[in-house]
Amino acid sequence: MQESRRDRKKRLTRQRIVTAAMKLFVEQGYEQTTVAQIAVAADVDPKTFFNYFRSKDEVVFADTEHIFDLLLGLLAKRRPREGPGELLARAVQEYAARRRPAVPPKEPEELSAATRLMLTTPALQAKGLYLMVDLQRRIAGELLKAFPELDPITAAAMTGSLIGAVQQASLASVELGRSQDELWEAARRGLDVAVHGLLSVRPDTSGR
Repeated sequence: MQESRRDRKKRLTRQRIVTAAMKLFVEQGYEQTTVAQIAVAADVDPKTFFNYFRSKDEVVFADTEHIFDLLLGLLAKRRPREGPGELLARAVQEYAARRRPAVPPKEPEELSAATRLMLTTPALQAKGLYLMVDLQRRIAGELLKAFPELDPITAAAMTGSLIGAVQQASLASVELGRSQDELWEAARRGLDVAVHGLLSVRPDTSGR
């Protein structure tokens, strides 16, 4: 479906607000940045800001709900003879394949700055933790819908091991100053570890 001119204008305005806000957050701090300053930097009226976001923290996690909906929608499409682990792994792989082309390219410095912002700002730490816990609970819920015979504790453990592995591998990549492509590769590696198990991991002795 082709995007209408009105929808395109709204999308670009929303992205402009996000870009301006993140730049200010990194430059002068999250707590020190006001909505009025974001509006000026994005060249919009403060009322326009609130048409898109209810608060500053929503800007930082702007795409979260879309990401959640995409991933949960994939989990709802179980294939015949597919096991719980296979469904989880496939959903994450398909999510990455769909999401990756839509993510604007970022330099390692930009990725690192955004990550530091979220890790060092108490309000954002709390919001990020809440969202991650909520995502894992929702994934486990979808897994139980697809497999009613599955034990809820097992579903929670499977979800936590997979999402935790992907998240921590991605975070390590950013902290090491790796590129955006390497970030996606790190996430895939985290998925591999979660799927194949801890005992399958062997140290890399090639010196890389």
